[in-house]
Amino acid sequence: MKVRKLLKSMGTDKRYTFTAIVGRFSLKNGFRGLPLRTILLTNVRHKEKLVADHVWLTCGRRIYSAILIPGDLIQFDARIKEYEKGYKGRREDVYKPISRDYCLSYPTKIKVLIRGYKKESNEYERKNNSFTKF
Repeated sequence: MKVRKLLKSMGTDKRYTFTAIVGRFSLKNGFRGLPLRTILLTNVRHKEKLVADHVWLTCGRRIYSAILIPGDLIQFDARIKEYEKGYKGRREDVYKPISRDYCLSYPTKIKVLIRGYKKESNEYERKNNSFTKF
């Protein structure tokens, strides 16, 4: 069974508890106004079962208040949400068919289980890629 298919089989009607490793932080274009901060979570698991190899979340106040750094092993509750992905523009030279996928949304009860669990990034990135800098 493919990894994201497990998210589909879990359903979108209730919250589940997940664990994940913080990968990195980034920015995405907001529809209007300033860019939005995002966080990459890798090795997302539910009850020790891998449900997604990675998930991007928009950073809200709960994620900011947890003061996460890349490499942290975290636990959080979230809902599963269905979304459309693919190219929806008018250019004929771009072909990315529209398909449905599943993501996590509305994370709550975020807590760090192990600080610096995975140290794949060097020390400079760990110091300069945390929320304490912003």
